[in-house]
Amino acid sequence: MAHWFHRNPIKASAPVSFESIRNIATNPSASKILADLRQSRSRLLSLLTDPANETTSIQNAYEMYFSLLVGLVNDPGGAGDSKLRKLIVFKWTNSICGNTPTCEADSVFELMSMCMNIAMWYTKHAAKVAAKEDISMEEAKEVHSCLRTAGGLFQFVKDSLLPRLGNTSAEKGADVDTRVIEAYRMQCVAEAQEVTVARAVELKHKASLISSLANETASLFTSAGDSLKSVEPSKAGKWRKYLELKASFYLAYARCFQGELLLEAEECGNAIKALQESQKSYEKAETLCKEYASIKGPGTTARPQEHPFFKRIGPLMRTRLEKATRENGFIYFHKIPAEPPELEMKATFGLASPQEFNLPAPFSLWTDAYAGFDVSKAQPPKSTAGAGEDIKPVHEADDKGPVKPAKNSSGCVVQ
Repeated sequence: MAHWFHRNPIKASAPVSFESIRNIATNPSASKILADLRQSRSRLLSLLTDPANETTSIQNAYEMYFSLLVGLVNDPGGAGDSKLRKLIVFKWTNSICGNTPTCEADSVFELMSMCMNIAMWYTKHAAKVAAKEDISMEEAKEVHSCLRTAGGLFQFVKDSLLPRLGNTSAEKGADVDTRVIEAYRMQCVAEAQEVTVARAVELKHKASLISSLANETASLFTSAGDSLKSVEPSKAGKWRKYLELKASFYLAYARCFQGELLLEAEECGNAIKALQESQKSYEKAETLCKEYASIKGPGTTARPQEHPFFKRIGPLMRTRLEKATRENGFIYFHKIPAEPPELEMKATFGLASPQEFNLPAPFSLWTDAYAGFDVSKAQPPKSTAGAGEDIKPVHEADDKGPVKPAKNSSGCVVQ
């Protein structure tokens, strides 16, 4: 497959002392659950730094932490918000806004931030697996599943958590920004469809299916990029350029296979026009690749125009255009239209969708622990304490730092 994806840095978090509410814990279960929260949070954050970890390890770790955290978010008995929801301060950086954290005394903010980090880990794991030159069917399925899982987490954040947060102190372009979350969600779906397109090409499916899938994928990348239009270029410029180049690349794909389909149908003039449009989109993507490589900002260091995923379609497109032009000159003598033929806008099958995410049930210890917290003794937390202090970025296992990428077959350093 040897696919290449842009990835933003994982979010960093300040250590959380759940001990800050130990003074209101009046029974052993309440004290025990605070210790378990601290331990499970630390373990999960540690695992998320390495995209090579197994998905089962990540899932087990976040299900354990979320089963504990949910008691701080929701009343374990189902009576609305937890009485503990706004008693602990959480500090998280934002994926495209540098190292200054957003600080909120709200466990919903913690749940949202952790969901986003887990989703980003799934996208990084998918990128690591997809970067292989020879990828098995099971690995392709894993990439597809990881991207759908990530998309579902972003969807959950957007639909279920953001409405509960209300006004926050975050800067524009932060991860609580609907535009940012929507861009992440649509990118995940678009990349999952990339896997489908690659598989369809490999299995030599009908050109009509490949063309329509590629067109849908291009549309998703375009929509994801459009959602970032009003975000400052210093924060989202590099990310948006990636989305634009992928949109142009898959539009070239769509036109290329449309040209093949039209040539088979002996509509040679239309085939030539479609392939000429494919060439234009490919050349635009090539320009965007070079611009992406030169832009400074959060995200992956890469030369996408040197990557196999980008190089493969060029010869295919040129060969088909030469064949169509040659056959038109010898056989058909069709007039080449001024406007390209319409692309099919909706694939009949093969479209990806986010995998629905649901929180686990509260950990069994909450049955005794929740009643053991006496909130009448709680002191209001100071959510602005230390808000201006930067948090060190997460050192990710594949992070090569600001070095110039070595020349290799991928032209890419996945971060």
